[in-house]
Amino acid sequence: MTDIAHGPTFALEDIPFSHYGSWFNLSPVTALHTRTRDLHLVSHKNGMHAVLRLLPVVPDTGSRAPAAWHPTPGLLTVAAAEGHIEFAYETADVLRVRGRNLSLVITPAEGKLTPFTGTYLYRDPVDGSYQFSSYETGRRYRITLLSGAFADVAGAEALAEADRRLTLHGAPEWEAVIEEMDSARVPYATTGDFDTVTDRARTGFRSFARPFTGPLTGTAPAANLAAYVLWSATVRPEGLLKRPGILMSKHWMDKVWSWDHCFNALAVAASSPELAWDQFQLPFDHQDERGALPDSVTHSEVLYNFVKPPIHGWALNRLRARLPQPLAGQQLTTAYERLRNWTRFWLDARRVPGSALPHYQHGNDSGWDNATTFDSRRLVEAPDLAAFLVLQLKELARMAVELNRPDEADEFAVLADAVLAALLDQLWDGDRFLARSPHTGTTTRSRSLLDLMPIVLGEQLPPSISAKLADRIRGHLTDHGLATEHPDSPCYEADGYWRGPIWAPSTVLIEDGLRRAGHTDLADEVSARFRVLCETSGFAENFDARTGAGLRDRAYTWTAAAYLLLAEAHTRRNSAQPVLG
Repeated sequence: MTDIAHGPTFALEDIPFSHYGSWFNLSPVTALHTRTRDLHLVSHKNGMHAVLRLLPVVPDTGSRAPAAWHPTPGLLTVAAAEGHIEFAYETADVLRVRGRNLSLVITPAEGKLTPFTGTYLYRDPVDGSYQFSSYETGRRYRITLLSGAFADVAGAEALAEADRRLTLHGAPEWEAVIEEMDSARVPYATTGDFDTVTDRARTGFRSFARPFTGPLTGTAPAANLAAYVLWSATVRPEGLLKRPGILMSKHWMDKVWSWDHCFNALAVAASSPELAWDQFQLPFDHQDERGALPDSVTHSEVLYNFVKPPIHGWALNRLRARLPQPLAGQQLTTAYERLRNWTRFWLDARRVPGSALPHYQHGNDSGWDNATTFDSRRLVEAPDLAAFLVLQLKELARMAVELNRPDEADEFAVLADAVLAALLDQLWDGDRFLARSPHTGTTTRSRSLLDLMPIVLGEQLPPSISAKLADRIRGHLTDHGLATEHPDSPCYEADGYWRGPIWAPSTVLIEDGLRRAGHTDLADEVSARFRVLCETSGFAENFDARTGAGLRDRAYTWTAAAYLLLAEAHTRRNSAQPVLG
């Protein structure tokens, strides 16, 4: 990654080219762990679907042009020896394309058309455009020629396995526009020439990024790229998302999970407070009748078969400190009531009668899907869950005081003390925290970092316990960061998801807890190693704890958010000037 005048450059195989608000991107990544040799238009409506294949060809021969991709915010250039093709977003759903000395062949990503799958091609007699109609996304993709010619058209109105193809050509230049749309819209009318469109897109990115990357200049070399990952993964309200949403990625992790969103909200809070509020509230828009948050939300799907951990009290406390203006009036009431209902879910639906401790029903509920904490049994009263609930109850007690609800404030304060006492009395064995079966009461131990997460309680832990947790956490610290399974564990897996790799959320939560517990040197080390990791390996979903290599989805927003949060805090600690509010 390098920064040039037009913004950070990046590998298109790792980070897709997209635009704030758009539900589609350009990328060679077309499905889960699937990278192709060709550029595709990939939509995230109704799931992740590669819709159109975009192939640069040499006009004289019709052969594939061996081209290189050069993406920056606002402009993607596909360059070959013979010429180039450029892509820029005019708006969130309008893509301008122009070429010089290269033609562009547009075909469906999947060639076969059935009554329920595939992409149909036809020419619209109203405006002369060509349209690809996709069963998978339920949308149409209109190609309007601005200059040049359709040098070749094949398969219009054809069915089954016909060759469907458009070739854009000019002598030597051509220009066109590709739109993602619903059933119909008025014929395309330009809002400016190509260079104006490009400049507008770049300006949009700079305006988004500057408030929280500017203060980090010189201290966080990957800040602009982190900002691009967040900016380009943001979608406008559509489908089941009633607010602007920062997806976890515009690769296959194209959802908002109900704890990931907290880190994105925190990262953009000072620079984009309305967007931050929307990120925090988005899963709460789908809270069920018992107060549970969904596992995830995206364009056309809300999943309730699992939940995610209640880190929201911790997150809201920090969000309120980062927002330029305090929550007041209806905002404060809404936040309180939604958080209260989410907390009641854990107290009423996830506690065995007579028990003070809540339980997970599966590792997925914790966000640490396959952590070794859950190897012996899936239903467990886990120490991290109790710690998060204590923080959430204490935040509710503070908010109830602000709202002049003294009875509720007292109730939540008493409940917080009871859950904390049960955590220390029942799950601490004098040396470490244990997990316990809500069915039998049998306790188990593991070498997962998850068992050390009560460090998030910070100053609320007895110093003797926080010191032991800090010592154990240090054992998970590799040259690159905190391994989620102890590197010496027989269960450690280099690419084992939560059984070894380094993750952003665990890093941020533990760093914060260590610092509040007084273990600042260790917190500094955790922060420094993770920041260097991102500067070296990008913003992957997770990282190999021994090598630092990025793993899984390589354009993950909560990783970018974590980097910005840690970089900002580091800069603030080492500067006399306040950073980001």
